[in-house]
Amino acid sequence: MPRLRSPEGDRRADPGPRAAARAARRAHDENFPVAFRLAPRGVRDDLVAIYAFCRATDDIGDEGDRSRDERLEALDDWETDLLLAFGGEPRDPRLRALAVATSRRRLEPEPFLRLIEANRMDQRRNRWGTYEELLEYCRHSAAPVGRMVLDVIGHRDAWRREMSEATCIGLQLINFWQDVRRDLDDRDRVYLPREDMDRFGVDEEHLRLPAATRAVRGLIAFEVARAREWLAEGAALHRFVGRRYALDIRMFTAGGLALCDAIERSGYDTLSRRPAPGRLGRARIAAGAMARLMRPAPGGLEGDG
Repeated sequence: MPRLRSPEGDRRADPGPRAAARAARRAHDENFPVAFRLAPRGVRDDLVAIYAFCRATDDIGDEGDRSRDERLEALDDWETDLLLAFGGEPRDPRLRALAVATSRRRLEPEPFLRLIEANRMDQRRNRWGTYEELLEYCRHSAAPVGRMVLDVIGHRDAWRREMSEATCIGLQLINFWQDVRRDLDDRDRVYLPREDMDRFGVDEEHLRLPAATRAVRGLIAFEVARAREWLAEGAALHRFVGRRYALDIRMFTAGGLALCDAIERSGYDTLSRRPAPGRLGRARIAAGAMARLMRPAPGGLEGDG
């Protein structure tokens, strides 16, 4: 395999790694890989490499029929190879593509390691006692992705990272509440905190019913309100990034809020049917995000690039 050029040069992944990263992007119908179409090609390539890493990490933790111990061993191997992307030559072509991004953007390993640790957490527990415990999990499973994106587009200050973390936590939470039935049936996971279930008089048998009871609806409404608060806390982030990235950042928040609305329209019953905005809803999200982006920022504030 040809060696990567020095960090000072215009390094690009060789066709194998780049193809592997883009194949991972195409294999999953998610928001992340189709975003940032206005970004410069080098930035977009690096974001695709990050997506491929995130997708592969989650697949190791979730997909296939491996045992818990086999998944933990695979995550350990993946972490060892990941660290080579910060000054070596990884074995996996997706991580070789990531190595280009880590060098070109001077990325740090910490958020990547946190995401791997989140998948270890998934192997060790499938129930959550308190909301604070769940938030700590989100700070490993969701917040690192926002930090990776900010680092690639050149924003490393604490206040932008805090807004990004709030957005990512809100998105993670609302996806949990959308997928209560799927997580329980497919993976035997309950992300609803036990303390909240007890507060509303909900047990796991309620979550296995064909439709949500009044108590379950009350619980989901409570949790959706929490997700909205997190999304609102990070909502201004799009005003403080470069113009080429603002629409995409805005759409992540808008998409999360649209999912909150879809769950509300369902009467907070995410057991009988998985609420989603749908194709028309996604088109409205894009149009609304564009319209809001064209409004003047409060006090004349703008992004710095």
